[in-house]
Amino acid sequence: MLQRRLLSRSAALLCSAMLLTPIAVSAQEKPMPFDSIKAAAGDEDPGDTTMAKLSPAMKSADIRAAIKKVADWQAGHSQAKFNQDWTYAPLYLGLLAASKTTGDAKYHDAVLQASEKFQWKLWATRQFHADDEAIGQAYEALYVEKKDPVRIADTKATFDRLLQRPDDPQKDLWWWCDALFMAPAGMARMSAITGNRAYLDKMDHEWNLTTEHLYDKGEHLYFRDNSYIGKTEKNGQKIFWGRGNGWVLGGLANTITAMDKNDPLRPKYVALFREMSERVAGLQQPDGLWHSGLLDQQAYALPEISGSAFFTYAFAWGVNQGILDRAKYAPVVEKAWAGMLQHVYADGRLGCIQPIGAAPGAFGPTSSYVYGVGAFLLAGAELDRMAAHGGAAAKHGK
Repeated sequence: MLQRRLLSRSAALLCSAMLLTPIAVSAQEKPMPFDSIKAAAGDEDPGDTTMAKLSPAMKSADIRAAIKKVADWQAGHSQAKFNQDWTYAPLYLGLLAASKTTGDAKYHDAVLQASEKFQWKLWATRQFHADDEAIGQAYEALYVEKKDPVRIADTKATFDRLLQRPDDPQKDLWWWCDALFMAPAGMARMSAITGNRAYLDKMDHEWNLTTEHLYDKGEHLYFRDNSYIGKTEKNGQKIFWGRGNGWVLGGLANTITAMDKNDPLRPKYVALFREMSERVAGLQQPDGLWHSGLLDQQAYALPEISGSAFFTYAFAWGVNQGILDRAKYAPVVEKAWAGMLQHVYADGRLGCIQPIGAAPGAFGPTSSYVYGVGAFLLAGAELDRMAAHGGAAAKHGK
């Protein structure tokens, strides 16, 4: 009871403080055109094509060495280009996880400095667009460390407006599956921070609509959006985008994490997570990875690292939470990690990441983009936790 009263008081103080904090209701101008956003997010510059020699052993020292190598290159390559676009949202989460895992604060501090530079604001030229809400998850993580209301004021104000949005029968709020990574976890976390269940209930309502319209109950995979329903790969199979379903599984992991373990909604999301995980794990290729078209993988020459990394992150997280069976999924995770390490260059660049897109496609082996690196770092952090419990040799459980 005392803990509950303290939580309620904390939430009340937060809300009161926010009332005193100036919150811009008008949309912030997005200062970068798409070409600049894409250029900031990554490139296919081959640079040094010598490959790194990283050990795939399930030992913390080896996992952390890979995390640091990739994080160091990415931070050095991109810190001057940090911005508020969705492309950077997974990287910020990955850098925060990298600091927590390695004990090196520089990655965390880079995200904190960027957040302060952004004045803790979202890009909001597109009203209610989940992509523009994605970096709110990093702001929330930093708020949990230091409960300064300004850190989540703009994100909260955005979600408050979203609560008032009526359904549009012509178009769902989250009409593309990527959105299930971008916004839901932030709304669930805002509910936990403020004690206001309305954010969680709204998130659940919108997730249900997206699932109703995009989730294939037979394949246990999400279409990227409704324009792909009825379209097929060269082999006649349905088109299911690898990274798109990676966004969903990663989003499920983050959203479930933000929920109270006793919340009545949680079992539904856990069941969906398990169902998708089983399907995706069964599509893993001999090299441990997944290609960009999940049901016609041979049609795409290279494995795709961003989707593979999100899958690896989700599976490792599921094992660590006791949601997925360790004996079944730890070998999948370890094989995927070993596969991803084969695409790290000597300087730390992570290759084989599909550029910004909406469907399976072609790219080169040196193609590197920040969202894929973020997923890799998140996966590494969960692997480090998994390794602490013995990897595949450990028994099922946390």
